[in-house]
Amino acid sequence: MSRTVFISADHGLAVVYFLQSDVVPTLLAHGLQVVVLTDDALTQRLAQRFGRPGLHFEGLRLDRARAYFQRHNYRAQWWLDFLRRAGASNRIPLGAVESYIQQVEYEARGRRRAFLQLAKAYVALMRRFRWARQAVVRAQWRYTPDLYRDLFARYRPSLVVASTPGWRWDRYLLREARLRHRVPTAAVIVGWDNTSSYSLPGAPVDALNVWSAIQRREAVEGSDWDPARIHIGGIPSYDGYFTRRWVLPREEYFRRHGLDPTRKLIAYAASFVTFAPNYPNIAALARLVAEDRLAYPAQLLVRLHPNHFMEVPHFAAERERVLDLARRLPHVHVVKPVPLGGSLGYYSGEDMDEKSSMMAHADVFTTVYSTMVVETAIHDTPVVSVCLDAPEPWPGKFTLKLSQIGHWPTHSRFLQSGAGDVAYNEDDLQAALNRALAHPDEKAAARRAFVARETTYTDGRAGQRVGAWLARLAGA
Repeated sequence: MSRTVFISADHGLAVVYFLQSDVVPTLLAHGLQVVVLTDDALTQRLAQRFGRPGLHFEGLRLDRARAYFQRHNYRAQWWLDFLRRAGASNRIPLGAVESYIQQVEYEARGRRRAFLQLAKAYVALMRRFRWARQAVVRAQWRYTPDLYRDLFARYRPSLVVASTPGWRWDRYLLREARLRHRVPTAAVIVGWDNTSSYSLPGAPVDALNVWSAIQRREAVEGSDWDPARIHIGGIPSYDGYFTRRWVLPREEYFRRHGLDPTRKLIAYAASFVTFAPNYPNIAALARLVAEDRLAYPAQLLVRLHPNHFMEVPHFAAERERVLDLARRLPHVHVVKPVPLGGSLGYYSGEDMDEKSSMMAHADVFTTVYSTMVVETAIHDTPVVSVCLDAPEPWPGKFTLKLSQIGHWPTHSRFLQSGAGDVAYNEDDLQAALNRALAHPDEKAAARRAFVARETTYTDGRAGQRVGAWLARLAGA
């Protein structure tokens, strides 16, 4: 019988990483069977779309994972997860982690607020001492339910792979694999900021794939990973960008959104909405194009964030404000991300052609330091990070000033790279857009160098590299 690999795809980005790249095809080509565990509501749909011999889909039982978390010593699990995320070593920049702690402190009530002071004291120890970090890592392992015993018995996997080292609900699958069934485990990093934002592993993981030497250093120095267990394989999700596989013809893309081919295209991808409103950025851009205040006649295309479609009042309210702005002002258009469905929601790979074409055909791409600054640089399009502070924070919610987040590790690397500009007010924004429109190639060399540092491999073969590495781990 051929060996089997379990893959946890509990997020839309993981679906893109494994199924819309060469990772799974490479595993199959090595003679392995692959079982993708994902949202139960999506197994049939994904099987119909991606199904092929040797590839199977099973439910990830996320409802049972959530129930275990809520009902089985919830407070202890919650605090261990907090310490795991807050307690990385201070040998790496921790701007994103500090903002997470501020958010928890702002939202804490009652006994949680009182206990938080003790937790922060222990975090101070974790920042300095490896033994304190490892004590938290090991303490998490006592919470290992038997959610997948029947699947392990049926398929007898040789390797279990997840899109995080136990930062999400995948922690229970990884723990069960390693601690109950003695199956080797591996994780891949799907997000640019993951190694600097989510800290210590939430499960025992034997091997880790990262994008770059930068992420490798963050994992080793921040979270005590053995460097010998880290593989630098690049980012398979971006292979389609490098090969231009998803880019639609410009005329077709402009027709899709009713865009004017005689006007320059300014694109904006909403980002960072969990921490700050995006409306001031969008409104400023809309005014500049609607009032023809740029050096060239222009139009604005806004991509809403997946969070704008959550059942959260302030996210939904901003979405409606943006849609209303597009109705009222000329030359302003809106793109809604396409939902994958189930609990994966609007974080999906259903519209990679939309995303790639937006970045490729924009004359200037704007966002708030999001991962899309890397993705857009791959498309060799000028980038401006728009960081206009909102006059009012999210109502009753923790809010950060966009002008003060440049110290986050990924943000600071973008700033230092010279791959794009940052605008903190409307005058800065107008000037930055005009520079980019007039001199689109001015930062091209810096963009290429930035992409090479952050993704390592730019030949569109990261999926093959990561797939071959996982195949070796599985014994193929």
